[in-house]
Amino acid sequence: MAESTRTLDWNGANGDHWVAYEEKYNAAMLRYSERLFAGADVHPDDRVLDIGCGCGQTTRVAAALAAEGSALGVDLSAAMLAQARARAAEEGVGNVRFEQADAQVHDFDGGAYDVAISRHGVMFFADPLAAFANVRRALRPAGRLAFVCWRAPEESEYSAVPRAALRPYVTVPASSRVNEPGPNSLADPDRVREVLGGAGFVDVRLEAENEPMDLGAGVEEAVDFVLNRPHVQGAMADLDGTTKAKATESVREALTPYLTPEGVLLRAPAWLVTAHNAA
Repeated sequence: MAESTRTLDWNGANGDHWVAYEEKYNAAMLRYSERLFAGADVHPDDRVLDIGCGCGQTTRVAAALAAEGSALGVDLSAAMLAQARARAAEEGVGNVRFEQADAQVHDFDGGAYDVAISRHGVMFFADPLAAFANVRRALRPAGRLAFVCWRAPEESEYSAVPRAALRPYVTVPASSRVNEPGPNSLADPDRVREVLGGAGFVDVRLEAENEPMDLGAGVEEAVDFVLNRPHVQGAMADLDGTTKAKATESVREALTPYLTPEGVLLRAPAWLVTAHNAA
């Protein structure tokens, strides 16, 4: 696989961060994992393709649901895939495998899968039309697609609250603009329908979900999670000690009102998208 800027990124600080915070991300996105599998409707004998599988939690869940079938997780990050394989071995999951691949261009076996899933992994395609067309070709006729992706960032407390708290002290780079590759690329529902329709999918449905992200059991855990994300670390790297302390306290104060008995919960609106292969 030819390395691209995106590949190198996920094989650098971003990939290492996701491995280090694997359990934190799985807990934070638990509610969206549940929504994803409700939409995917994985059957016991299904063959499942998990796109952007990261450390493989969703792939292992898919494999458990498809106990008589199988699950393949693909991702760009070698570090996350190594973690995924280790977790599968620890848990004794025998019907799962992982492959380093770019789903935009990978030569999947045509019609080999019954359902393709992704938990926030499809927003990073440089060419989403080509990528989804490639995924569609991997699905059997009438095969299913289900993924969750973020809605507009201004609707998201998860995105806006920490960023606003840091703004007086440091400029945190924007994650991405709507319709550009990155976390917000599929925020526009009309664009999602246009892309999936152009890629050959039918019955495209979007359901607005408003689940929270759980940033930690307590405020200090949530502050650690926010400040150790690579784009925040990079922005704060050159701050002097006094300014860094003020920025940290600002984040702490901003997150404190979101502490609940279930954790520090910030609203993170997303779409649950489902569709079928038209072929």
